[in-house]
Amino acid sequence: MNVALYIARRYIRSKSSHNAVNIINAVTFAVTVIGAAALFIVLSGFAGLKSFSLTFSNTFDPDLKAVAAAGKTFSVTGETLEQLKEVPGLASFSRELEERVYLTHQQKSMIAYIKGVDGTYNQTTGIDSTIYIGLWDLDNQQAVAGIAIANQLNLSVQNYRSPLMVLAPKPGDGGLSPQGLGDTPYNQLPAVLSGVYQIEENLDKKYVFASLPLVQAMLERDSTRVSGISFRLQEGADEKTVRAALGEILGEQALLRNRRELNQTLYRMLNTENLATYLIFTLVLIIALFNVVGAIIMMILDKQLHIRTLYALGLTVEQLRRIYFLQGLLVTASGGAIGVLIGGGLIASQLAFGWLKITPSLAYPVEFRWGNVLLVLVTIFVLGVIASRIASNRISKKRLDL
Repeated sequence: MNVALYIARRYIRSKSSHNAVNIINAVTFAVTVIGAAALFIVLSGFAGLKSFSLTFSNTFDPDLKAVAAAGKTFSVTGETLEQLKEVPGLASFSRELEERVYLTHQQKSMIAYIKGVDGTYNQTTGIDSTIYIGLWDLDNQQAVAGIAIANQLNLSVQNYRSPLMVLAPKPGDGGLSPQGLGDTPYNQLPAVLSGVYQIEENLDKKYVFASLPLVQAMLERDSTRVSGISFRLQEGADEKTVRAALGEILGEQALLRNRRELNQTLYRMLNTENLATYLIFTLVLIIALFNVVGAIIMMILDKQLHIRTLYALGLTVEQLRRIYFLQGLLVTASGGAIGVLIGGGLIASQLAFGWLKITPSLAYPVEFRWGNVLLVLVTIFVLGVIASRIASNRISKKRLDL
């Protein structure tokens, strides 16, 4: 057996004759355990919050989306639609036309977007699962609005006596003529709400959904003009392969974006917050692991006579340093492992029982990831190596010769 490792293990199990040293060692081990558990719990909690936040975009956004490369719209002919149906790995797709409009109802008004979608939109996205009240039904000039829009305009479902009025500027070059001064400068569409959706605050006040032909007619767009096409991939389909096939069909008039590219700001914000959280708690852990340095130095002082005896028996200075280096490494590694086990147990209990609540009906979201386990253990190990090296270097030939 390695002599340094054997002695280091004996030092960990044995108690010092000085009670203060024993207390320092116990505190050091406890701090390591608590620090590792805290770091793992925070990372798991943030992973849960990240996944919870992304469920909103995952529900609303498709796997892939084609948007206009220039301008607001691009053309999709019947031939193009037939080619899209033949793309391997594509489960469904839906055309849409989006424009900013003015909404008014009972002397209340607001600016929002109307999104015209075809009949496969609810199959391509999970929008119908977000319906708060009513149904997803866009037939017969019916529409679905966000709950924030419904509340602000005092809208109710299936109210045919008082429909929502949607106003959109007429397309043109913006010029005025004496003959056209009496004309209405906008098109209007009366719509009856068939349902109200609820996703998250920004989306709830942004969209009113209606049928694609209805919106194309109101905006005076040709039936081939769309602002985007949403695609849902089959399970297990290769995104790069499908994306390449779609790019060949749509050509340069459209750009393809996946879910991450559609929400670059959100993903960037979440990743930045995750990194900042990790760095902050790692800094706290670094400060806490200064206890390891102090504990090892106290052990060196306490075992001064033993060290000199071992030196006299033939152990080199490097071997003596290795004893205390391994001792510090064993303390931090075991403390980190126990801390991760405790943190993992708490996360598992939260997943199983949801004892910590955000609201009476919503448990605080957490997520167990093996990547976080590895990250915490590697962090503890690296910091333990540094702290143990600093402390073990206190042993020098000069001190042994005194």
